[in-house]
Amino acid sequence: MRTIAKAGQAKLTEKRSRFLAFAFPVCSSEEVEAHLAALRRRYHDARHIVYAYRIRGREGERARADDAGEPAGSAGRPILQLLEGEGLWNVLVVVVRYFGGVKLGVGGLARAYREAARAAITAAGVVEEVPEALVRVRVPADRLGEALALAGRLGARVLEQGYDGMPSLTLSLPETKLKELKGKLSPWAQVEEE
Repeated sequence: MRTIAKAGQAKLTEKRSRFLAFAFPVCSSEEVEAHLAALRRRYHDARHIVYAYRIRGREGERARADDAGEPAGSAGRPILQLLEGEGLWNVLVVVVRYFGGVKLGVGGLARAYREAARAAITAAGVVEEVPEALVRVRVPADRLGEALALAGRLGARVLEQGYDGMPSLTLSLPETKLKELKGKLSPWAQVEEE
C-alpha cells in the first residue's frame, strides 16, 4: 500500500491567492477531524480550508473530499483525484486558501489546489507500506531464544515481552511472513493472531 512517510507542507501562489498545503498520514476519521480542527483554529482567517482523504483499514475503505465553499468540484475533488491517481491511502491533504482578489475560474482553482496538494505530498515523501499482522506467541522458556531468532529472520518486531505461566511475545511482522512463522512455531509454541 502506498502512503506518505511523514507530514509535509508546501506553499503556492497563484494570481495573488496563497495556497498553504498540508499532507498528513492518518489511520482514522478521528485523526482527520483532529488535524482539521487544529488547522481551522490556526488559519481561522482563511477564506477556504479544503481537504480530501483516503483511509484503508480494518473498518474498510473511506474517501471524502470537501470544497469548503469553492465552486463544486473545483477544490476537494481534484485533491481526491490526485490521491486516487497516485494510489495513496491513509493520507489527508488540506489546502488553506487566502484569496488574493483575482478570480481563478474553476479550471484555475482545480489546477492550483491539485498542484499545492502534489507539492505537500512530495514534501511528505511517498513510501510503500507493507501490511503487518499482530501475533501473540507463547513459548516454552527453553525455546525463547529460538523463537526470537526466527522472528528476527522473518522481519518481525517485538512489541511486548512478558510472562503468563510461560514466556510470551507480541510480534508485528509482514503479513506475507505470517504463515511461515505459524508453520515453524506451531509444533512447540502457541500462536494466536490479534
